[in-house]
Amino acid sequence: MTRPQRVNVVPHTHWDREWYRTFQDLRLALVEVLDALLDDLAADPALTHFLLDGQVAAVDDYLELRPEREAELRAHLRSGRVATGPWYTLPDEFLVSGETLVRDLELGMDRAEELAGREGAAMAVGYLPDTFGHIAQMPQLLARAGLDHAVVWRGVPGAVDRTGFWWEAPDGTAVRAEYLPTGYGNGARMPDEPSAFLARLDAWIELVGDLVRDDPILLMNGTDHLPHQRGLPPLVDAVTAASAGRFDVGLSSLQEHLAGAPTDGLPHWRGELRSSARANLLPGVTSNRVDVRQAAARTERVLEQEVEPLWAAFAPAGLWPGRALDVAWKAMVRNAAHDSVCACSHDEVVDAVHHRYAEARQIGDALLAQGLRLVGAALAGDDQVAVNTLPRARGGLVRVSRPGHRPEPGEQLLAATPPLTLLHTLPATAAPAVLESELDVRPPIHGVAFVDADDGALELHLQTDRTARGRFPARPSVDRMRSLADAAPHRVVRIQVADAARRDVLRRVDGVPGYGWAPVAPAPVAPVTAADRRLANGLASVEVDAEAGTFALDGHAGLGRLVDDGDAGDTYNHCPPDRDVVVDGPEAVVVRMGEPGPLRASLVVDARYRLPERVDDATSSRVGGRDLAVSTVLELRAGEQFVRVTTTVDNVCEDHRLRAWFPLPQPTRTSAAGCAFATVTRGLDVESGPTETGVATFPSRRFVQAGGLTITHEGLPEHELVDIQPGSGATALALTLLRATA
Repeated sequence: MTRPQRVNVVPHTHWDREWYRTFQDLRLALVEVLDALLDDLAADPALTHFLLDGQVAAVDDYLELRPEREAELRAHLRSGRVATGPWYTLPDEFLVSGETLVRDLELGMDRAEELAGREGAAMAVGYLPDTFGHIAQMPQLLARAGLDHAVVWRGVPGAVDRTGFWWEAPDGTAVRAEYLPTGYGNGARMPDEPSAFLARLDAWIELVGDLVRDDPILLMNGTDHLPHQRGLPPLVDAVTAASAGRFDVGLSSLQEHLAGAPTDGLPHWRGELRSSARANLLPGVTSNRVDVRQAAARTERVLEQEVEPLWAAFAPAGLWPGRALDVAWKAMVRNAAHDSVCACSHDEVVDAVHHRYAEARQIGDALLAQGLRLVGAALAGDDQVAVNTLPRARGGLVRVSRPGHRPEPGEQLLAATPPLTLLHTLPATAAPAVLESELDVRPPIHGVAFVDADDGALELHLQTDRTARGRFPARPSVDRMRSLADAAPHRVVRIQVADAARRDVLRRVDGVPGYGWAPVAPAPVAPVTAADRRLANGLASVEVDAEAGTFALDGHAGLGRLVDDGDAGDTYNHCPPDRDVVVDGPEAVVVRMGEPGPLRASLVVDARYRLPERVDDATSSRVGGRDLAVSTVLELRAGEQFVRVTTTVDNVCEDHRLRAWFPLPQPTRTSAAGCAFATVTRGLDVESGPTETGVATFPSRRFVQAGGLTITHEGLPEHELVDIQPGSGATALALTLLRATA
């Protein structure tokens, strides 16, 4: 007799904290969903399990509004009837740093254990049901957290020919992955009548074909923001009976399902999952709303590379700012949610994401300043020092404030404070009252000098003392001024602040040890020279093409050519219009000097482009015309062998994509890009699917290399190999600066 095929039904909801509705709006809906769930769990012991989307944030969000049900929910988490974790939020893996992913997982697992009051309370499954592709090192990250299984949907390539497969990271670590062939809602809203239930189950099995060849079958009973399906326990029993021995249908947890899933003879995949073969990858999320991308990158840098290393290396353990860092990192992890950081959301959601990044960055900036003060106190008696928060020795430019207003050799003057600052020029009769007012509102003052100027005027020098305590006695000075005014009422009086002259300057320091410091003494270095349209420092040279607005680095020309094309897509996918207009050159270019050197010099390239204003939906063509102003600063520093490029765009057009093209020193068929804990090599081809055309635009973290060229960036993650020549490969690398889409 043939054994019935097991069907594991996992009741769940997929809860995007914010997306097409704001967080607070969706949280009120979450309260309704969980109120009903807790009521039914109490009333029906046959409802043995519910998966709360693998992210603990939903529990915290609920309990903040329903603290009176905390004990009830904790009990279900402790018993396992409700599963949560291992993540705090379900992240986008390509738009946040590897460190953010680690913190997300740690926070989720720790909080799940805290809520349940037992170790190992988080669901022991790397549940990633709706992430827009998966990083290569995710198997290693999961395995290091003690998780042997992953559950994925988007990005699985066509080479994987069944629902179970071994997924291997670049380091060789592998986990068993469960592929959801039609997503995490294949069992959502099942019919309440057993025969209809069976008909839908049979239709799904026929749809996915040979992909489902293993026993048991996984039926995910839930989808986006969906309450649990009431009456499910008796329904699955009735379906089993009605199947006449074909199926054994029952409720299960995801963890229980995977514990019984086969492991032998499974296909194998190594590296990242970024295919459109079976599900929409939605690669346009990499390049939409570049302001969010830059906010994420800058805040991660402050926390990961500056604040935490500084405090860990230099501050006493008892002063570790753990609570402040926890607040900052929780904001980062909340933003890591795939429907938050991806910015394919309601404008108010994007505003909230920006607010969280701003708060985390403000905490980081304040802690950085505090940490540097601690270092300064520990090194009392030393002159100014440069502190290195990275593990490798390095050098570079630092900004310092020094006495005097004239730069010394090896410095570049940025700003100077003169020794005297004029406040008022007035007749002597008005001077006593004004002097008294200034002495009252301008502490700390430690003296007033009365000086006869060469032009016959009387100068009052208010002498500052930044260490003074208490208020300067104004009466004697005011009385003296009144006596002088009585003697010469028409004499001109100048009231001035006399301060020690200071200058803000750049200095170059070299050889600052990793996690160490060194005096800010000017290091000998060849200066940067700037003349006409050229910068040079003895290691690299930059020259601007005044017609094309591009630049050459060490003679390699055409770099930074701006190319604009139409984009009729949305924040998820780039889509060229049927009748496109490509603009790859400016109408006018003006090159001017920025900084002259000798330690930092720059050229400013101001260009004007004439672009179509928008895409007409009716004709799928670019129409209209607007002038687009673009300003690019090319900066070369002493001692560095690369050029820094900052481009500012005043975007006034819709439905377009603006990219900077960089010709490659040699043609190539591959690019190598930084990713979370890995460098990933990719080719020119990608898989397409029935509902999404695969595009060879890829994400990177911090850098991309191709054909002998390296581009580093902060928050411009999308790149593509372009200008492909048959037989030789790509001859240029395009970096997306912005996509302006609906």
